[in-house]
Amino acid sequence: MKKPALPPARPLLLIAAFAAVYLVWGSTYLAIKYAIATMPPLLMAGARFLLAGSIMAVVGRLAADYEKPTLAHWKTSFVVGGLLLVCGNGGVVLAERHLPSSLAALLVATEPFWIVVLGWLWLRGERPSWKVALGLLLGFGGVYLLVGEQLRTGAGSAQLGGVGLVIGAAFCWAAGSIYGLRAPTPKSAVLASALQMLAGGALLVLVGTVLGEWRGFSLARVSTASWLGFAYLVIGGSLVAFTAYSWLLQHAPPARVATYAYVNPVVAVLLGWAVLGEALTGQMLAGAAVIVASVVLLTTQQKKEG
Repeated sequence: MKKPALPPARPLLLIAAFAAVYLVWGSTYLAIKYAIATMPPLLMAGARFLLAGSIMAVVGRLAADYEKPTLAHWKTSFVVGGLLLVCGNGGVVLAERHLPSSLAALLVATEPFWIVVLGWLWLRGERPSWKVALGLLLGFGGVYLLVGEQLRTGAGSAQLGGVGLVIGAAFCWAAGSIYGLRAPTPKSAVLASALQMLAGGALLVLVGTVLGEWRGFSLARVSTASWLGFAYLVIGGSLVAFTAYSWLLQHAPPARVATYAYVNPVVAVLLGWAVLGEALTGQMLAGAAVIVASVVLLTTQQKKEG
């Protein structure tokens, strides 16, 4: 089955959406680190998406293109929300208890591989060209240069478990993104994002409750830094970037959208250097250059194929 044509989009909107997904999501790894310092990870993530989803639902209800969500829309939202937010974001949040934020961002860079493979097998699209394959390989090489030193220093069982969580999270995020392309969703990107965040947020709170995260938790013990990190995740990570991502999936080829996973580690490492005083070596700068080259290669090639 041939992949349906993507709806047209204004160039400036595409640029703004990619900027949000590239830059804002890159900074959320640092925000997650601050938020989970004094907040239960899954309950924090669930509350983040429930709050953002509620705001988006109100905005979507007042929009001119509002349509009442159907049962099919809610089914899609729970499947996509479960894959993207529970398994995807939830896995990263849990992993960051044991991993540096930059390493988590590095491992998320496996997502474009899954996007390309699943898009080919699931959507019955064209076999990835050698230029797409080269772009993916360059991306992996770049992120390895970026934070490869952390991988060579050795890791304990908790850190290895965190690595497995992030890789699994990247696969689930890719699967949810591909599933959402064909499943029925509201015409409004705002409403579609709201339903997915409400469904995923509810599932995250449920899982956090089952795992006992409420035990010993007190709002009085939450630090100011955690509250600021939480607020940034709600506004920047959810309201802005997640909505931009959902919109991009309907207006750009999946492999091109997935290139954000190559840029996010660059942003994460630069923020670690600027905010936390982490080292920024020549090898990291070389990795950043390779990553940008891979994004350019993937983007230009997908424009020809999309």
